[in-house]
Amino acid sequence: MSHFTPPPVLTTARLRLEPLGLDHLEGSWAGLQNPESMRLTGTHAQFTRPQIASWLSGLAATDGRADWAIILRSDGSHIGEVVLNDYDADNSSIGFRIALNADARFGRGYGTEATRAVVEHAFDVIGVHRVGLEVYAFNPRAQRVYEKCGFTVEGRLRDALHWNGEWVDAVVMGMLATDPKT
Repeated sequence: MSHFTPPPVLTTARLRLEPLGLDHLEGSWAGLQNPESMRLTGTHAQFTRPQIASWLSGLAATDGRADWAIILRSDGSHIGEVVLNDYDADNSSIGFRIALNADARFGRGYGTEATRAVVEHAFDVIGVHRVGLEVYAFNPRAQRVYEKCGFTVEGRLRDALHWNGEWVDAVVMGMLATDPKT
């Protein structure tokens, strides 16, 4: 699977998406220490720095997924990660997720830019028919980004996340290779 191991560097007007690895330990660690980043991704687990280093070290050899660090071209800042995962060759589908560090200057279009580049890669290079994702209902900003990029709401997983004593739905979204591209 040359599309996955390692993923190619993708560039956009303002971003460089490079294979996520041990070189990105500091940025990855910072994201996992931020309560808002953890909430938006629904991450309950607490990780140690050695666990994250081990995970990052092994990503290049992982098949069926592609993980990129999101790097600002202007100053080299590592502001998050974007991932294609759960590749299903039989059904020509793949999952998508993105996590921007909470201090990554939300509202500047970086998530939209990274999403468009990776979804284009999924359709045009990997050749999947479907890209799917889930976004928690308490994150309408992300849902708007996904819709702007061409994802369609397909359904809802009720009470999919228990966060701070409350149940939260997950909104299921998808995009097909045959859908109009934005």
